[in-house]
Amino acid sequence: MTGLELLEKHPLSANLVKDWFLEQMIASFKDETVPENFKEFMLAQGVDNEKIGTLIDVNPRMLLDVFDTNDVIIVIKYHDNFGFTWAVEERDEQSFYKTRKEAEKFAVEAAFEILEEKLGEERMTIIAQNGNTGEHYEETSENN
Repeated sequence: MTGLELLEKHPLSANLVKDWFLEQMIASFKDETVPENFKEFMLAQGVDNEKIGTLIDVNPRMLLDVFDTNDVIIVIKYHDNFGFTWAVEERDEQSFYKTRKEAEKFAVEAAFEILEEKLGEERMTIIAQNGNTGEHYEETSENN
């Protein structure tokens, strides 16, 4: 699955990843040598799914901080003469991959699924705490 496909399939996670990228971009602008108008231009442009998707395809490893911060821990192990395997929480892969990057690609897919589930559960908990069933929120988001 491509980075863009992951973002489109997991919209709650995609929003979290976008926020993380914006935070990283803003942090990089604290350097005083960057012209102020360039900072404003970049922030106004934002980060869309296509740009982030491409970055994920090129370097899925960059998402490790996002997943770690949200307690979705990816573990990649090397096994002599066999290759790499991955594990994310209770999900693990028994297949062997020739390269770390190949194992990371599949681990990131699993991590997106787990993160999306967690974010969905958190959202429903907040809705329930406010005394709602969530039906209004689902209808509203479907109508938009």
